[in-house]
Amino acid sequence: MLLQADGLARSLGLIHDLPSQTPWALLRAPLAMSERTARLDELLREEISEVIRREVDDPRIGFVTITDVEVSPDLSHANVWVSVIGSTEEKGLTLRALARAMPFVRQRLGRLRLRRVPALHVREDQTAARGTRILSILEQLEHGGAGDVEAIDETLPTPGAATVDPPAEGAEEPS
Repeated sequence: MLLQADGLARSLGLIHDLPSQTPWALLRAPLAMSERTARLDELLREEISEVIRREVDDPRIGFVTITDVEVSPDLSHANVWVSVIGSTEEKGLTLRALARAMPFVRQRLGRLRLRRVPALHVREDQTAARGTRILSILEQLEHGGAGDVEAIDETLPTPGAATVDPPAEGAEEPS
């Protein structure tokens, strides 16, 4: 007896050599893992925000929003994407202070009872600034302009488009 999903996948030509009695767990494994990491990303985003707001007492940390968390597939590292309001200098100070606070935050996340709390790496989320830039270009084009906007140095990657890069062997966390 063919499983319904197995039959559909076969009819679409996606699989050819699966036995006719494939266990459901094999068919759902990739989906389940991505759902699990998505739930973990959201849980960590909420908890990191709370820890920073309630327990991190560093005057260098200005107005910060945790916009996204991306956990690596092996759950050992996580990029914490933050949006910071302020001047370039203030943003730099805030990002450095957050990077120094991440070991404390990671320790506080131990209450989540995860098998392993991932190492946290702070990354600046520049999507709001990019969106504003795009809107200004569109506005100029709408009013008959050429869409010329001053060039800026953009740093990639952005949340959702990046993979988590664990630090190189022997490299220290940024301070």
